[in-house]
Amino acid sequence: MTLTDPRIARDAETIALFAFRNGPLEDLHTGKLCTHCADNSAYSRINDAEMKVPMQNAMTQVYRYLWMRENDPEAYEKDSALADRFTCAWDNPVPKT
Repeated sequence: MTLTDPRIARDAETIALFAFRNGPLEDLHTGKLCTHCADNSAYSRINDAEMKVPMQNAMTQVYRYLWMRENDPEAYEKDSALADRFTCAWDNPVPKT
């Protein structure tokens, strides 16, 4: 796969917006930067319990969006249109070949 399918790209952006932005992961992003580990990838910046919260939220949001795609097309389009407004400046997905 070398070309980005616009429909799939839109779904990916919407899922990323609702699953990762403005949720628990964003909460972990706020606050002061650790001066000891900030630029050192050898140090973990969040523990397992902290990671569980955003991942559970992400899974729930992805499920919600995919459920809407199959069961509530009107709500699906509404969320997609909202996401379009927030993700229009994002880079396009880069499919792996």
